[in-house]
Amino acid sequence: MPVDKVAELLQAAKKENRKELMEVESKQVLQACGIPVNRTELATDIGAAVKIAREIHYPVAVKVASPDILHKSDAKGVKLGVGSEFELRRAFDEVINNSKTRNPGARILGATVQEYVTPGREVIIGGLQDRTFGPTVMFGLGGIWVEVLKDVSFRLAPLSVDDARDMIQEVKGYPVLAGARGSPPADIDAIAGIIQKAGQLIVDFPEIAELDINPTFVFESGKGAMAVDARIVLGERA
Repeated sequence: MPVDKVAELLQAAKKENRKELMEVESKQVLQACGIPVNRTELATDIGAAVKIAREIHYPVAVKVASPDILHKSDAKGVKLGVGSEFELRRAFDEVINNSKTRNPGARILGATVQEYVTPGREVIIGGLQDRTFGPTVMFGLGGIWVEVLKDVSFRLAPLSVDDARDMIQEVKGYPVLAGARGSPPADIDAIAGIIQKAGQLIVDFPEIAELDINPTFVFESGKGAMAVDARIVLGERA
């Protein structure tokens, strides 16, 4: 793991007395740890946004970038499925203007332009510094499995890839990943790799109080997995 890069990103937030990293920063941390993320670039103006979108290719997502706005959807600062330069220009202005209207005084750095990823099966990977047990990682399937059924598994970190596979198999919804009713199996090895790396991250950086990689899209066996949203919260040790 490139420790210096992660430390630099965390230190930047600490200097501003921020307890939560922006999404673009959180994804940079994950990427530095070897966790695949969808390309997410900060555009400070519409010209930069257009350039990034041309490189990424449409469709893209556009999200307001502000260290003071933690819930971008509540601020109407998110536009998905932006399919052309015309739509991008309109979306860029809308997410910034909406956010300013709903959050007067918030620092608006611009907006992120993000690569569109065809959805796979959704899983959630998390981590926290438990007051009793120390660094702990969590795994669960997305949607109703975690929201209603609370179908999750936990392990202490650091953990091996084999430990991570055991975590995955423990959840009741595991057949959804294994290939229930003739559906192709998901890439279990890719998920296990992300879980293991997430565990190592919170061990190496105890100032990370919470890590939420949600959703992570997992594709068919052999095709990998990707974090498409991420949240890192700093704690007392920050």
